[in-house]
Amino acid sequence: MSAPAVPKLIGQGLDRIDGHAKVTGAARYTAEIPMPNAAYGVIVGAEIGNGTLTSIDVTRALRAGAVAVLTHENLPRVPSVPLLPSLFGQPAPGQTFFPMQDTTIHYFGQPIAVVVADTFEVAQEAARLVEATYDAQPALVRLDDGRDEQYLPDSIFAGQIPAAQSRGDFAGASAAAAHTVDATFRFAANHHNPIECSVTAAMWNGDSVTVYDATQGIVASQLTIAAHLGISPSKVRVVADYVGGGFGAKAMMWPHVTLAPLIARELGRPLRVILNREQMFYGTGLREEQEQRVALVSDADGRFTGLRHHKLSVTSHFDDWAEPSLEVPGKAYGIPHWEGQYRLIKGNTMTPTFMRGPGEASGMVALECAIDELAEQLGADPVDLRLRNHAAVDPESGNPWSSDGYVECLRLAAERFGWDGRIQTPGSHTDGNWLLGWGVGTAGYPVYEPGQPQRAHARLRSDGSLVVQTGTQEFGTGVATAMSQVACDAMGMPFDRIRFEIGNTDYPNIAATVGSIGASAVSSAVHTTCTQLLAQLIEIAVADIDSPLRGRTPDEIEGVEGVLRLVDDPSVTDAYADVLERNQLSDIETTGSWRPASPAAPYGKMSFGAQFAEVAVDPELGLIRVRRMVGAFAPGRVLNVKLARSQVLGGMNWGLSQALMEGSLPDLRDGRWANASLLEYLLPVNADAPEVDISFVAVDDTVVNPLGVKGIGELGMIGAAAAIVNAVHHATGHRFRDLPLRIEHLL
Repeated sequence: MSAPAVPKLIGQGLDRIDGHAKVTGAARYTAEIPMPNAAYGVIVGAEIGNGTLTSIDVTRALRAGAVAVLTHENLPRVPSVPLLPSLFGQPAPGQTFFPMQDTTIHYFGQPIAVVVADTFEVAQEAARLVEATYDAQPALVRLDDGRDEQYLPDSIFAGQIPAAQSRGDFAGASAAAAHTVDATFRFAANHHNPIECSVTAAMWNGDSVTVYDATQGIVASQLTIAAHLGISPSKVRVVADYVGGGFGAKAMMWPHVTLAPLIARELGRPLRVILNREQMFYGTGLREEQEQRVALVSDADGRFTGLRHHKLSVTSHFDDWAEPSLEVPGKAYGIPHWEGQYRLIKGNTMTPTFMRGPGEASGMVALECAIDELAEQLGADPVDLRLRNHAAVDPESGNPWSSDGYVECLRLAAERFGWDGRIQTPGSHTDGNWLLGWGVGTAGYPVYEPGQPQRAHARLRSDGSLVVQTGTQEFGTGVATAMSQVACDAMGMPFDRIRFEIGNTDYPNIAATVGSIGASAVSSAVHTTCTQLLAQLIEIAVADIDSPLRGRTPDEIEGVEGVLRLVDDPSVTDAYADVLERNQLSDIETTGSWRPASPAAPYGKMSFGAQFAEVAVDPELGLIRVRRMVGAFAPGRVLNVKLARSQVLGGMNWGLSQALMEGSLPDLRDGRWANASLLEYLLPVNADAPEVDISFVAVDDTVVNPLGVKGIGELGMIGAAAAIVNAVHHATGHRFRDLPLRIEHLL
């Protein structure tokens, strides 16, 4: 006897379960969490980019109503904590330097004081009255001003990536090459602007503290605060109800995250520290200004034989940090002879940090534009040239990809875009006075894996409802919705009988949601836990003398919509609630753990995609308008197609922003960012957003994790800017290698 199959929830585009709370204002963000007797802290930043603080006078601030002003003179000492990316499950300070420990000024906006008052408004006004004097020195903030001081570090990215790498013999490949492209690309510095500015609040109870933080990693916040304060992580509880966007700005822990609990402990009352929009440019890292030189060589048939990829970028005085721009380009096409090098310049800036597609979004622009230049030399179609060079193995290890999809993505996106109608000669497509151009860029992103076991807790209650808890956070991706789908499928539960609880370090540990590991890490933990809980329930049922399933083997039984039933005879059933009631159990529960496969597994791990763009260029005014974009992506299993599409849509529009708008401009007089506001730091609005067509290519991956989820957060941005820049060349016949590409470049 058979019963109708119950549709799986995984993959369905279910509406967000937190949607109602967000649109009605019921969702509470960190700045809105009520705390009795809370004070407000406002940071005062240095007004020079380099030098020494010679005096600081807080008299007027205290007269204006400040209850306290903390400076280097009275702030407790904070131990240095090693820099490590937050996905490794360890303390993750944004930089090793902690301010307000001495009088040295390393960068403009560096905190020199925190003004505390009973209200936010009084704290803001009092902060303006703090008077400081400085011994100012010239500030180095621009790459061009530091070329003579560049150096080759041992490693970058907090010691995770060697600064110099190679395989094969690039010099030999270059000497034997039939075709060569040697091009240099410039990228302006970029800053984070999530809709919610960063904020941290802290409230002590004896020797323990509860911290409310706008963070992408509550456990990373917990461990970093504990390390800075010199206390056990068990004494720190971090809560994040809702986070208004992260994108990397909230992946590492910046000084305000520690200042809030540190000062709250000193004052003996709760404290909330809020960054304003301008302080986001000085308080949460940046994507560094950088220059990338690419030399791509091929044989007469257009087979890529060698790639030299060198990067020069600005870092802080205290950390050797660069986003890893060379890693995916070095693997994307299986190029046998490769040489990569990161060189740094120590400047008067914060330590750079993660930003959407950290490294890949810039590195793939350089490579994908160079491929288009090579296609022009060869007289080849840019899509055909890419297909000709795709490799099914990781060139570093020689292992096959755990799953691929590159070719399918490129062909599907090209078909949906109408690439076959493209005339190869630049300037051939027009619309009135507008020159039209079509461009392509492909995407690749590594499948990162957390360094610690990922855990979740599940509890089936006697009324047949399920509660799942895990220490992750909601910062706009819809994690609670997607993971409820995962839990329901694993446990055989109806969607309306589950409650998914997150945002609290009292729940089992999950890595920070960075590097596109959120979906894979959380889903693996939730799936493992709920599968174990269902097995526990089945064991109870088959041992129950009154159960219709008595004496059956567990593999004969499945859970469907809150009911256990025989696989071969679905008419034989036992409801979850009935099993617990008969056995006088108020609930059953389990905490499950998932650990990634060994790094030695014989597979390369990468997600792939392809992007196409049509631009219109006004040759007289230098205007560029992106008219439409098409993308196809292979991120492994998609947990919720509506949420995944939203992620990709945002990423593709961010790629537009990277190509044409975003750039932080330094003021050479004092080292400040001259456009540190949303009035002057350009971001796309609805009027800039083009028509976007998104497709997902299904690939099965049995290697990366139990559900084959590879992640999609970064993938949607990578390739978009390259497609746009290549499209501008197709429209105009001119190559442009500076991003963002602006009117003055075209005129």
